[in-house]
Amino acid sequence: MARFPRKKTGPNKGIDRRTLLVGGGAAAGLLIAWAAWPRRYAPNLNAAPGETIINAFLKIDRSGQIIVIVPQTETGQGVTTLLPQIVADELGADWRTVAVQSAPVSPLYANSLLAREWLANDWTRLLGDAGDWALGQYATRNALMLTGGGTSVPMFHDACRDAGAAARILLCKAAAANWDIPWESCDIQNGLISDGGDRRMKIGDVVEQAVGFDLPAILPLRQGQDGRLSGQDLPRLDTPSKIDGSHNFAADIRLPDMVYASIRQGPIGDAILAGLDERSASGVTGFIKLFRHDRWLAAVATNWWAANKALDLADPIFTLRGTPVSSATIDDALEAAFSSASGRRLYAQGDLLPVFEGATILASEYQVDAGLHLALEPLCATARVSDDGAEVWLATQAPGLARAAIADALGLPETAVALYPLHAGGSFGRKMDWDAGVQAALIARDLGRPVQLLWSRLEDVIQDRPAAPAHARMAAKLGRNGAIEGWLAKVAAPCAMTQTWARIADGAPPHKAAAASADKASRLAVAGMVPPYAIPNWAVDHYPCDVGLPLGFTRSNAHLHSAFFTESFVDELAHLAGMEAMSFRIQMLGGNPRLAHCLSTAAAMGGWQGGIAGSGQGIATHMMNGAYAAVMVEAAVRGNRLSVGRIIAAVDVGDQVNPDIARQQIEGGLIYGLAYAMGASVPYERGLPTRAILGRMNLPRLSDIGEVTVELIRSTAPPAGVTDLAAPLVAPAIANALYTWTGQRLRSLPLLGTT
Repeated sequence: MARFPRKKTGPNKGIDRRTLLVGGGAAAGLLIAWAAWPRRYAPNLNAAPGETIINAFLKIDRSGQIIVIVPQTETGQGVTTLLPQIVADELGADWRTVAVQSAPVSPLYANSLLAREWLANDWTRLLGDAGDWALGQYATRNALMLTGGGTSVPMFHDACRDAGAAARILLCKAAAANWDIPWESCDIQNGLISDGGDRRMKIGDVVEQAVGFDLPAILPLRQGQDGRLSGQDLPRLDTPSKIDGSHNFAADIRLPDMVYASIRQGPIGDAILAGLDERSASGVTGFIKLFRHDRWLAAVATNWWAANKALDLADPIFTLRGTPVSSATIDDALEAAFSSASGRRLYAQGDLLPVFEGATILASEYQVDAGLHLALEPLCATARVSDDGAEVWLATQAPGLARAAIADALGLPETAVALYPLHAGGSFGRKMDWDAGVQAALIARDLGRPVQLLWSRLEDVIQDRPAAPAHARMAAKLGRNGAIEGWLAKVAAPCAMTQTWARIADGAPPHKAAAASADKASRLAVAGMVPPYAIPNWAVDHYPCDVGLPLGFTRSNAHLHSAFFTESFVDELAHLAGMEAMSFRIQMLGGNPRLAHCLSTAAAMGGWQGGIAGSGQGIATHMMNGAYAAVMVEAAVRGNRLSVGRIIAAVDVGDQVNPDIARQQIEGGLIYGLAYAMGASVPYERGLPTRAILGRMNLPRLSDIGEVTVELIRSTAPPAGVTDLAAPLVAPAIANALYTWTGQRLRSLPLLGTT
């Protein structure tokens, strides 16, 4: 079972019915064993002069400004527009008056959806709904605020909608009391309360009065489409400040008397600081101090460039215990895993043995290298520590766990640590870890003044926690009609999600977190490997291992390698069956009409030629968490470089709040997947990557990418997360396209190697 972190402390006073209605289930009944736990949680929001707290997700000031509390980290995915749009739509607000504020750490903002996905195990699955409920309660009571996995809108859609509805009702009741009419006859449009006739009233005029009214037992939601904001391509709220440069990222924080720090942490693995040259470092202009830790060395100076130069001159030496990681040791560990006793069948349907016995089987092997995050913003944090407590400015996808780690490192209670969550300049999951926040706090305490710690790009690459490398052995039996009768997938891979949880929740050092899950098969390591096709007999086996490389939460997680294995192998089977690749897939998607629709739409829009030789066309399809997608590409190899002339994606992601942001996320996922196919991986040797400059990683450039088309298929299904959907599809689609171009089947990622 997953190990849980210690219990968090937090507010546990009673709340009124208004808060209860938007608390996301925080006041559900308790298990007998947990009867002593608090049943209700009050919002711990601060109100500025003139602001009125309506509920946990909404404040309104006297001028009528709508301040939406967003519990998720903005990493570029648009969540600080999407969630406010849901609130404003149900409230009837004027979009021009909507502002955003990051949520404080609180049980009311726990992401139980991601927690259930992350922490589910054999015991909770055995308990069924009760197991899901227990995980949700655990997430709530421990204030597990997590951003990732495309869960932001699916998790908080209903809570934000109910928050807007509650505010609309309270405001209408206040206006109706002034007009002496039934509140049901009032409505709010474009930020004005009206009685259906000529009377109008501003929201800010009655907001203080409104909170004194009670809510009905059932919240009536807005009906009809007149004046609705949901479904519109509204402009992002964070765009203006990002264009004019006023948007504050972690490296933009400035405090009185603040100094700057850079850091070195040695090679990958169990590295201990063994020595340094203090005299050379002290000669740098602006240098202040070296800060030693068992596992890292930081230099502090009046500017970051001086601090980093001092580190170069200090030339720290580290002792590495254990075998240094290399590309060869990673591959050897993955292959050896297939022979270990830790392998386990995690998914199965039907009976493969009689299908495979004595039959002609097609078998292929695939491999995927570890994929780096390479976010534009390296890890950065600013800290100020005093006798009274600590303040830390940090972009983090797990603020509650980050605050707990910082408090533990400083020997303070969590209530003495104020964590100011910032927007991230890209992340792709990298900012699930909180290392920089802890390091900055320790340096600030030692120095006695505010410190801003910024990792260099070199440090960012060396200490990255990449997506898991994986090897797969695929086997299948084809029937006479070309249908797949049996399918077996054996995947050797470490579980990056388990490692991440061990680091950020249990505080395990990276090398120990990697080793802890080496013999534990996990569904998280093979997520996405269950075939979406109607195959009567199939199985998925996972062979866990420790490759010596600490791994982490990434965009799409295991789906990155799962889709590559599955969709590449399906294409091979289609070729063996003598069938056109799209028709081969469609014949097995009769029970999956949404995925079939995506596939046929992408093929039609792209002018699919049937995958004939020389066409350079390839397709792939995938589904995850209630979202469906298909991608068609046109690709070629020119010289020694991959060129992708067209990418066409058809996606069914339900009824999206802001279709334009959904398209942005699909487009971003496509380019992320292209980078994963072309580069974003490095060879390792003697515990270090052999290169760390972005320009040498074979990442896609504008000249490598042609036309990109995204078609959102209209749907009335609930909105699904879109952040992770498209990235896994690009690599298999390109590999399949290059087979038609070159006649050679590429079974490794990156497709053209990492040398």
